[in-house]
Amino acid sequence: MSKLPVALVQMRSGTDPLTNIDDAARLVEQAVRGGAKLVVTPECSNIVERDAEKLFPKLFAPGEDPAVLGFADIARTHGVWLLAGSLAQKVGDNRAVNRSHLFAPDGSLAATYDKIHMFDVGLGGGETYSESTNYKPGSKAVIADAAGMKLGLTICYDVRFASLYRRLAQAGAQVIAVPSAFTRPTGRAHWEILLRARAIETGSYILAAAQGGHHDDGRNTWGRSMVVGPWGEIAGVLDHDEPGVLNVEIDLDAVADARTRIPSLRHDREVTGP
Repeated sequence: MSKLPVALVQMRSGTDPLTNIDDAARLVEQAVRGGAKLVVTPECSNIVERDAEKLFPKLFAPGEDPAVLGFADIARTHGVWLLAGSLAQKVGDNRAVNRSHLFAPDGSLAATYDKIHMFDVGLGGGETYSESTNYKPGSKAVIADAAGMKLGLTICYDVRFASLYRRLAQAGAQVIAVPSAFTRPTGRAHWEILLRARAIETGSYILAAAQGGHHDDGRNTWGRSMVVGPWGEIAGVLDHDEPGVLNVEIDLDAVADARTRIPSLRHDREVTGP
């Protein structure tokens, strides 16, 4: 079967992980009622907290994290593939990872991916981020089998690095997840353009579940969770930053069709210089 109902969960995660898990459970249940067989939640689904001194006391090591148990239970309860877009987890003193967790319908952990590219930027107006100060970057690209498709895993700032998406697509990914917590300035300017570009370049579906709105820690995120088709068309979007669910049916045959019409994934050439 080439057609697959999927759903994106848009959240406004706060600083209390247990409250965030409850919010995610409610929204995933809504997504499943809409027919979804795969549900994707945003980056930082368990906590959004910029202050490291407040963040680390609330984080757990991967093997002890109640968020992992919570999301596993949500997947098992609904018998659905569930990508917890990312969870912040402690891996040392004042060191964390930003990690995607893919759960199978029986609640087992099918795959994990650690965000590779760290968001170290200065946007002006006093808005600066230094993700690498507290987070350890990953180094391995990941593709998982999920709901009858090949799913590539990325997180947020990764979307600016086209080579990662090309690598995933050339390795067989038909659908690529981009769970995110985009800032409002970059979201307004770049969110849709980047997502559509990555879809067109790779002939893949892009599933971009987002955080949205004003968070407890003072951060503001863009929202506008979006599914983009392999021809670059917007297959569905939540045109706001409120918590909610976007249900969309994707057609994996469209991936093969796009890659046949423009077979650029097979047209790499060695380049020298400058």
